[in-house]
Amino acid sequence: MPRRSVMFTPGDRPEMMHKAPEAGADVIVFDLEDAVAPERKDEAREAIREVLTDPAFDPDCELCVRVNPAGVSADDDLRGIAAGADMLNSVMLPKTESADDVETLSRLLSEHDCSVPVLALVETARGVLNAAEIGAEPAADALVFGAEDLSADIGATRTDEGTEVLYAREHVVLAASATDVDAIDTVFTDFGDTDGLTEETEFAIELGYDGKMAIHPAQVSPINDAFTPDPERVEWAEKVLSAKSAADDDGRGVFRVDGEMIDAPLIAQAERILEYADVGLKQDQ
Repeated sequence: MPRRSVMFTPGDRPEMMHKAPEAGADVIVFDLEDAVAPERKDEAREAIREVLTDPAFDPDCELCVRVNPAGVSADDDLRGIAAGADMLNSVMLPKTESADDVETLSRLLSEHDCSVPVLALVETARGVLNAAEIGAEPAADALVFGAEDLSADIGATRTDEGTEVLYAREHVVLAASATDVDAIDTVFTDFGDTDGLTEETEFAIELGYDGKMAIHPAQVSPINDAFTPDPERVEWAEKVLSAKSAADDDGRGVFRVDGEMIDAPLIAQAERILEYADVGLKQDQ
């Protein structure tokens, strides 16, 4: 399923975690890292475990937990929430800098009987440079670009234009495509600026991103709307796949639609458009 919107919810706020699925995000991330103060980590682990084991909690979305960086802290996190592991669909790893980081977390997940894919958050200079290696690790299912921490890591000044992180942003989406994993774009920190969020999400789509992170429920709908294809694109995709079916019957690998030559890359694009359109349609029902 597409991961258009990936929304964070603090792991020490059980009332917010219970309500989080109402925002309509494709992925809900219970956060044990940045959103939780060091002295409240144990409390947050317990709160997440209680939510995950609550019979009344039945979200219709992907459920993820962002653990602390690979190593002892991540092990503590997984031990603390292991009782609710059956509810988890994925785990997000911050500060991912190498394939070894993903492999380490994957091993810890197996030790806690929680074999779920890893969403690797790439947010340091080393992580960006190793993005293809990270995406190629079998346990990785997405590369998630973190512009704010990257800027701090390299000493860049964040601007509205984002040119200081554009190379890294493009590099991550290229690495994700090359390794056939999802590419999730960075957060837009001004959650009150809907127009700015929409503009940045549309630019992320132009770059090739599959989804975008959200830090507030109000950001989910604008992100989902931006990733929902226009009716004209849906119509084009339907024509392409209909023509493909006819071409398959005739043994043709290349064919025309409205004067445009269609080959494998455009067929894949059409399939992706209809997948995203289908998700948007289901959400509206």
